Amino acid sequence: LNDTSLQPAFFLLLGIAGLEDLHIWLSIPFCLMYIVALLGNFILLFVIVMERSLHKPMYLFLAMLAVADLILSSSTVPKALSIFWSLSKEMPFHACLTQMFFTHVSFIAESTILLAMAFDRYVAICNPLRYATVFTHSVIAKIGLAAIARSFCVMFPTIFLLKRLPYCRHNIMPHTYCEHMGIARLACADISINIWYGFATTLLSPGVDIVLIGVSYILILRAVFRLSSKDAQLKAVGTCSSHACVILMFYTPAFFSFFTHRFGRNVPHHVHILLANLYVLLPPMLNPIVYTLKNKLIREKVSQVLFR
Repeated sequence: LNDTSLQPAFFLLLGIAGLEDLHIWLSIPFCLMYIVALLGNFILLFVIVMERSLHKPMYLFLAMLAVADLILSSSTVPKALSIFWSLSKEMPFHACLTQMFFTHVSFIAESTILLAMAFDRYVAICNPLRYATVFTHSVIAKIGLAAIARSFCVMFPTIFLLKRLPYCRHNIMPHTYCEHMGIARLACADISINIWYGFATTLLSPGVDIVLIGVSYILILRAVFRLSSKDAQLKAVGTCSSHACVILMFYTPAFFSFFTHRFGRNVPHHVHILLANLYVLLPPMLNPIVYTLKNKLIREKVSQVLFR
């Protein structure tokens, strides 16, 4: 038999194995968080697009972040809710690969945008005189295209790495959505290439991003504490701390999920799946809230749009 005949027609997603009795209850916070994520990111995106005073580098990066958040959450949460509500647990093989591709692409793109935002804050605080010349509209457009190209180039090979595998009719997946290693582990063949490719891309894309983000914030804080004004120091620390919390909530469950596939054999499966859902749902919900509350201009514009 060739490999194509051993590909399942569909995968059967079980949701959070071990917590099947709680699926209905889990669907309530999942649904509420998804609604908040959709409303928050759509409103933020609409305000930034419509208000010409917000067509500045920092706000354009926020618009890109909102788009990535919408794709990341919408690629996964609707199917998870469908599983929780027992509407549909089946997903065709190629639809599963498509979901996997868009989920990981949007995650890597968002990681790239967060790195660009950290560099934006570094230049604005540490080298403000060069800010206007560094972050022109053409540079921002190139950064957006680079984020898309980078995530596409990283994830495109995984489609062929998964399609080459025989699955021997194994089609039951204890998860709420399709991800690279979750699909690969159903194969009845050696998946060493998939494991090491996933491990390498995790270290070389989001892994490098979080290190560079950390370096940029260290340099920002060092520059801030050299300021004579105590109020300026407190304001900068408050802004950086809120951004750091968002970044930690984005990367921590994601890295936990990635490395559990490689090393976490003793991690309870339901814990792994819950955290894998957190990184596609919690940051998209919190990002528009945090950035709106922390930025006076966005807060005013959002209020104007909502009350208009």
